Amino acid sequence: MQHSIHWPDDLVPGFADNFVSNEIVITDLDPNTVLDTLIDTRTWAEQYDNATDIQFHNGEPPFLNVDLRFQFVTFDLPVQAEVTELERADGNTPARIAWHGWVDGEPEEQLDVYHAWLFEALPDNRVRLLTQETQNGAPARNMATATPNPMLNKHQEWIEGLARVASRRKR
Repeated sequence: MQHSIHWPDDLVPGFADNFVSNEIVITDLDPNTVLDTLIDTRTWAEQYDNATDIQFHNGEPPFLNVDLRFQFVTFDLPVQAEVTELERADGNTPARIAWHGWVDGEPEEQLDVYHAWLFEALPDNRVRLLTQETQNGAPARNMATATPNPMLNKHQEWIEGLARVASRRKR
């Protein structure tokens, strides 16, 4: 049985305005190498062109950790975020990271998001990379009804970019 994301009650898929899920399976990496690559925000520009201007609220180093507050721009929106979960893989336990994000402003600009990642070891030296995000707010409703869904497509770019960068870092 595969593991799943731990959702906060107010952002459960099916009850949120927008939900996307992206998943790939790769070989020759381990879950913690993938996690270490994602939490190093210095590599985000190589992974994904839709998360820019990353800043940390307390002058923290560029590594994400639990309770860390940071901000970045994505989909032209200034997102405030706080890391809510970060666990390294151990035995049958997958690596996990998640952050709660929000955009303040006028009601038509406000957004509440939960973005989670799971990196799970599979048999035969394979790793499952899963990222899922739920969103509430007008921007979320707009993205959910767009064809193609821009968040679905951009997150596919991110998960593939993460795998590529993690593979390079492993060498």
